[in-house]
Order: sequence, then structure tokens, then C-alpha cells
Amino acid sequence: MQEILVELIKFIFLALMIVFIAKYILVGLLRRLAETLGLKPRTVGNITGFATSTPEILTVSFSTGTGLIGAGIFNILSSNIINFLQYLFSIIINKNGKIIKNTAIKIDILLVLITIIIPIFLIKFQIQTQTVLVPIFILLAFLFFTINKNTHKKYLSKEEKELEEEIQKEEKKIHGKKRKTFFYIFCLILTSYLLFLIGDRLSSSLETLCHHLEISEEMIGILLGFVTSLPELITFFESQKHYAKQNNSKAGVVEATNNLLSSNIVTLFLVQSISIIIFTITN
Repeated sequence: MQEILVELIKFIFLALMIVFIAKYILVGLLRRLAETLGLKPRTVGNITGFATSTPEILTVSFSTGTGLIGAGIFNILSSNIINFLQYLFSIIINKNGKIIKNTAIKIDILLVLITIIIPIFLIKFQIQTQTVLVPIFILLAFLFFTINKNTHKKYLSKEEKELEEEIQKEEKKIHGKKRKTFFYIFCLILTSYLLFLIGDRLSSSLETLCHHLEISEEMIGILLGFVTSLPELITFFESQKHYAKQNNSKAGVVEATNNLLSSNIVTLFLVQSISIIIFTITN
């Protein structure tokens, strides 16, 4: 009983650390990097999606390496579903429901739904370990990002151009910070790696708790999905909050939507490909 209590305290502490790092370090670094490089909200969202997916990369790889291939695919499925629900929750709380009616954003949301349907299909037909999926997933990831880029160019180019003009107006104010670009990039990589390490400890703690409580492999994957989705929850809210202060709520929704899409693409297509490769090598 004492061991379970210690693991539970450890689990809560590590989860809070992820929230703290995502809110007070990761988001701040991404915002400064965006300012120095004059990045579009779509690009910032994509970068954020990659950065916040590092916990999934580790937990799924760790689960597969220890033989819990089922936990890995359920982790991916639950992460993608939870990301989507968190995104909708952040949109509702920030009263940005009208903005997601934009055609480009609706197409992005459709792609997100596909990233949820695919793992359900893999689980139903028990083909999540097939090596043929790796090249298919790589092609699908490329296709999804291409669709995202083209739809934003067609349906959001005017708004993004206006935002670029606003950024250019502020360029003189932030010009001196451009020398720090590489420093911000280095800190971003370091922060992602820190999330990676904490995700490792967190997943180990969760698995220890689950084994003590005799929880199924599938349930472990679902619980891991909740845990590894914490960074996305923070960044969804922070992106909309940041642009709301600038009276540009649409830019905040664009950033949050691309964060969601990129995170789900990476979690499904990249992370599952890594899982398949590890499973193939170790079996």
C-alpha cells in the first residue's frame, strides 16, 4: 500500500511538472521564437505540435520495447481523441466557435478526425504492427501537411498576410532580439528533451501503478494518452489567449488548430511507425 501511495504522489508531481514546463517555458520560448523570425500562426502551431508530441514518442516507444504493443496503439488513439476534445473545450471557453467555420479550419478538423479513425481501424482489424504501414504512414503525413498548407493558402492567405504586416510593424521593436534566435531554438530543443525525460518517468510510474492495481494493457494505453496530452491542453489555451490580447482571435484559433493537427499527425504517423519498427526488431 505504501509503495502505491509513493508512486501516486510521484505520478501527480511529474504530471504537474509537465503542465508547468508547457505553460511557463515551452509556450514562452515558442512565442519569442515566433517574434524573432516573424512566423505565421500556422507555422507556430506546427512547431508546437511537434514539440508537445515528445511525451508520446517516448511512452509509445517504451511500451512497445517492453512488449506492450497494445498499450502503444491505445495511447495513440486516446491521445488523439483527448487532443481533439481539449481543442474543442478551449474553443468553447474562449468563445471562438464562429471562427472554426472557416473552410481551411474545417478541413484541418476533418484531417484530425481521420487521425482518430485510422487507429480505430488498426485496432479493429489487429493490423497495427504490419510493416507495410510505415511507408503508407510517411506518405499520409506528407499528404496531410500538403493539404493543410494549400487550404490555408487558399482560404486564409488574406488574414495571414494582414498578420504578417502587423508583425513587420513591430519588427523594429524586436530586431535586437534576432541575435537570440539560435539561443531560443536551442532552449526549445532542450525543453522538448526535458518533456521527453519526464514523460519517461511518468509513463514508468503509471505502468507501475497499473500493474499493482492489475489494470489491463489497453487501459494503460488510454491512461497514458491522458497524461501525454497535458502539454497540448496548455498550448491550446495559451495560443488563443495570446492573440486575443492583440484583438486577433482568428490567428489564435489558426495556431491552436495547427497545433492539434500536427500533434495528431506526429502521434499517429510518426510515433506508430517508430513503434512498428521497434516491434519488428525485437520480435
